Amino acid sequence: MKKTPSEHYSRRAFLKGSSAAAATSLATNAADSVAQQSATDRVIRGETAIKLDVNGSLREVKVEPRTTLLDVLRYQLDLTGAKPVSLDGSSGASTVLIDGKPIMASTTLALSARGKKIETVESLVGDEVPRAFVEQDAEQCGFCTPGFVVAVRAFLNQNPNATEQQIRLGLNGNICRCGTYANVIQAAVSIAKGGGNG
Repeated sequence: MKKTPSEHYSRRAFLKGSSAAAATSLATNAADSVAQQSATDRVIRGETAIKLDVNGSLREVKVEPRTTLLDVLRYQLDLTGAKPVSLDGSSGASTVLIDGKPIMASTTLALSARGKKIETVESLVGDEVPRAFVEQDAEQCGFCTPGFVVAVRAFLNQNPNATEQQIRLGLNGNICRCGTYANVIQAAVSIAKGGGNG
């Protein structure tokens, strides 16, 4: 006896077949994705040795995945300019330059800084910014000073002829508990004016 077309292909059979095909396809794609990820990503557990480019020198340090750049700078490389004032980076006291951009070392993982150029306040010895801070009496307790010096250097690198208003806006990520903002601003203004801003 010959089967009718409806007996050959029921709706239920079709749905079962298409569901199985979709599930197989998803499983295959998921397996491929996991294989590709494991081939490119390597999960780091425990302590590992890495090299960081700090102030123009390659330095080998040992870090865990959770180790911050601030911890490495202060406790392994003895570069104590960047300060641990706030864990969330809101004070700006841990400001360093990474590839020329001001970054909070307290909120940056050391592992993420591999292959990048790190500059700390110690690299600015002889620079006009710390000199201007001294001339304008722009520090009191000194905890905010290194972060401000780095932030001013980064800002003026991008805006050498900035106005006072632009400087005020550009430095609003740094906090001074002693309230020496007026002198900090004047230190930055004096450099900008010396750079041809009046």
